[in-house]
Amino acid sequence: MKSIALAKSNFEQEYRQKLCTPAEAASIVKSGDHLCFPLGVGEPTLFVKALAARKRELEGVVVNQQHHLCPDYFTEDSVPHIKVNAWFTSHVSREAVQKGWADFVPNHFHEVPKLLREYWPVDVAGTVVSPMDEFGYFTCSLSVGYTMEAVKKAEKVVVQVNPHAPRTHGNCHIHISEVDHIVECNEPLKELQIPEISPVEEAIGGHLAEMIQDGSCLQLGWGGIPNAVTRALMHKKDLGIHTELMSDGIVDLMLAGAVNNSRKNIHRGKALATFALGTKRLFDFMNENPMIEMHPVDYVNDPAVIGSIDNVVAINATIQVDLLGQCCSESFGHLQWSGTGGQADFARGANRSRGGKAFITTASTAKNGTISCIVPTLTAGASVTTSKNDVDHVVTEFGVAKLRGQTAKQRAMNLINVAHPDFRGELMEAARRMNRI
Repeated sequence: MKSIALAKSNFEQEYRQKLCTPAEAASIVKSGDHLCFPLGVGEPTLFVKALAARKRELEGVVVNQQHHLCPDYFTEDSVPHIKVNAWFTSHVSREAVQKGWADFVPNHFHEVPKLLREYWPVDVAGTVVSPMDEFGYFTCSLSVGYTMEAVKKAEKVVVQVNPHAPRTHGNCHIHISEVDHIVECNEPLKELQIPEISPVEEAIGGHLAEMIQDGSCLQLGWGGIPNAVTRALMHKKDLGIHTELMSDGIVDLMLAGAVNNSRKNIHRGKALATFALGTKRLFDFMNENPMIEMHPVDYVNDPAVIGSIDNVVAINATIQVDLLGQCCSESFGHLQWSGTGGQADFARGANRSRGGKAFITTASTAKNGTISCIVPTLTAGASVTTSKNDVDHVVTEFGVAKLRGQTAKQRAMNLINVAHPDFRGELMEAARRMNRI
């Protein structure tokens, strides 16, 4: 017992020695350094703001990150000082990427840790962590993703300790011996409120619920459609979770007893994710919850791992689908809006899964019904997020189009049948011109 008490005392002493202000932590960044921050609420906001405050002292600093929170250096005059390579754009970074103030890095989410190992230098890594335990360990809390790999590779590591950050289970721990600087933060974590569900989203959720059987293992994204799906699944039994994103909707399914992970053939009894977005209710539910495990994205999103799970159901959204089934889920023409994320990872993983199904969802129209989201060909410059070879089902409020294993002509007809009735005629004419019907 004395040795345990001594170790704990040593960890606490080391903690105090490494404790510093955000400005002191930011002072370690030098011109030309490459930095890496986690996505979403894993971003160490106090450290990032302190870095932005001294940007004019720096030249050629590069920040690699997916889904940013702080807007402080996403301005045109920041570029000579701090340049951002965005792996997935957010509302903060979108304009900067579109106008060229920041750059975009195409990637599959599950490959980001490998890209960090092999391509991108990391001089400084910073992350939000839960408070240290008696054994000297923090957890990456709500944003594991590629964080562990960045910490492992970095020359210097800064952690922002937040008592509001839940302590999570899984492969997500950082020991104080791996940390160089500690910043304390008592600000509430950034919340995303549950969006309202539209009638179109409710209809799509209903179609999906009919296709999901008891015992299925779910991957769900963020937004109205995933929330509509979770509401429609409350009566299901023995569902499992293996998803990149943990959300409030999944909490609802777990509390209702619809999700218990009892039929999963790997990680039985556990819900797996790699990051979380949502409300304080979600964060509190995840704290020290042994039913939820957070793991790095090169495990959670690995198509081979996903494919080893039986009855995977992957549900993702898109912007535009052409008559061959190519899905653009991340851009409007050449203008980058988001990123590939894990959509292709889970589409491919679900296709490998025994009994698996992959669904790409979209409203049939956009801009108040003036344009069709099912089109003859994708808009010029559009990025193909899910390829024609990976797409399985496409779902609109008008039904489900099965594409996998179908011919080009069958695909076109199946998609036209779930397009908005106002656009089916012109889609038929276009299909005829392309010899698709």
